[in-house]
Amino acid sequence: MAVPGGLRRQPANRGLVSHCTHHHIVVFLLTFFSYSLLHASRKTFSNVKVSISSQWTPSPRNSTAPELQPYELWNSSHLFQNAEEATLFLGTLDTIFLFSYAVGLFVSGIVGDRLNLRWVLSFGMCSSALVVFSFGTLTEWLHFYNKWFYCCLWVVNGLLQSTGWPCVVAVMGNWFGKAGRGFVFGLWSACASVGNILGAFLASCVLKYGYEYAFLVTASVQFAGGVIVFFGLLTSPKEVGLPELGADEDEASVEEDANRPLMGNDDVDDDDQNYSIQATDNDNQPKAIGFFQACCLPGVVLYSLAYACLKLVNYSFFFWLPFYLSSNFGWKEAEADQLSIWYDVGGIIGGTIQGLISDVLQKRAPVLAVSLLFAVGSLFGYSRSPNSKPINAVIMTITGFFIGGPSNMISSAISADLGRQDLVKGSSEALATVTGIVDGTGSIGAAVGQYLVSLIQENLGWMWVFYFFILMTSSTILFISPLIVREIRLLLHERRLRTLAE
Repeated sequence: MAVPGGLRRQPANRGLVSHCTHHHIVVFLLTFFSYSLLHASRKTFSNVKVSISSQWTPSPRNSTAPELQPYELWNSSHLFQNAEEATLFLGTLDTIFLFSYAVGLFVSGIVGDRLNLRWVLSFGMCSSALVVFSFGTLTEWLHFYNKWFYCCLWVVNGLLQSTGWPCVVAVMGNWFGKAGRGFVFGLWSACASVGNILGAFLASCVLKYGYEYAFLVTASVQFAGGVIVFFGLLTSPKEVGLPELGADEDEASVEEDANRPLMGNDDVDDDDQNYSIQATDNDNQPKAIGFFQACCLPGVVLYSLAYACLKLVNYSFFFWLPFYLSSNFGWKEAEADQLSIWYDVGGIIGGTIQGLISDVLQKRAPVLAVSLLFAVGSLFGYSRSPNSKPINAVIMTITGFFIGGPSNMISSAISADLGRQDLVKGSSEALATVTGIVDGTGSIGAAVGQYLVSLIQENLGWMWVFYFFILMTSSTILFISPLIVREIRLLLHERRLRTLAE
């Protein structure tokens, strides 16, 4: 009995190995580090929250301490009466950033599918670097402290940083096809975690000189990265005379499409090909997909809602973990910054391994479901971590593995699956738009979450914050449950057919 083409399997990385050139490696590295630098500048803000809070609140004084004059000069930085008010404002800044970042993602995805991806990405990196420099360094050097000015700068920073993710995912989608996508994108999506590690390392190295130097260093490195991207990034294989994705894979697809079941329709023929999402041939360039058309694609809404819950948890660790370690255990800020790296290490390993497993199974949702179930347990365990750095680091790594891994998969590999399904073959410029929708919805959830975290922590304590994380992680599973059921049924059906074929 012949086995249906959709059930025949090939090594997930066959197409990857046979078509990989040095251009692919350069594109992989440039997009990887460009987004790493964007994340590093965000991580700087979370790593210096304790120092900023101290700067914005008056120091403890006794009644006999001399009053420094003039008052306006020595107390201009005291924006708040106590640390609690400063903490709440820092949470508000996180919320402002994420809301503007979310709005920007919806727009940047559409812009990225219509303009040169290299120009958009480079502009976002360089402009964001200038804003970060102004926020953390220039204001401190000029001794200019104003809440409304900080808010305005962070709105602009969110809009500019939103250009990053849709553009880098679209460029990767142009160069890397379906074969091995889970593994390749799982490994590549570690760029956010590497950026967190880089930001934490840079901040901890110069924090002793003042928090303004942490902003200075990360902004300078990010600006330089934007310049390199402008002159060195190739957005499509056609720019160097290489064939588009799918142009040379006709024979391979006759044997099998490695990831056929992932986002395709079940009744489509097995000769579906990979294709370029951002073609540069003006004569044959298809019209970009519309925003509402992208929202109506199968799976986009469900994964967007699920990512809103999951990104809330992931970004809460991103924004608040160093602050939590310092305030809850009394550890030094630099030590807390370095320890928080282990969460990102877990996310890197989790995204790569889980992406590889999803390639083998040719299904994403079941892998996510299992990981998120373990994430609930790891969150409960981490909430009861003792005042021990080694134990905390181990549990933190496990938590990052089961939370950061699924987060990386949804924002990269699954977004690529959603933007490359059969319904958009005739309108191939869809990946940046779909990525913007998924990540934008996730950022809205994360924005609401950051304010809720500060509010819950102030009124109920950190334990209730972790209960809130468990609730959001469970909601993520709930939103993708229809996809989990569908893909498990497909797995069982394929297994039965292979058994009959033998």
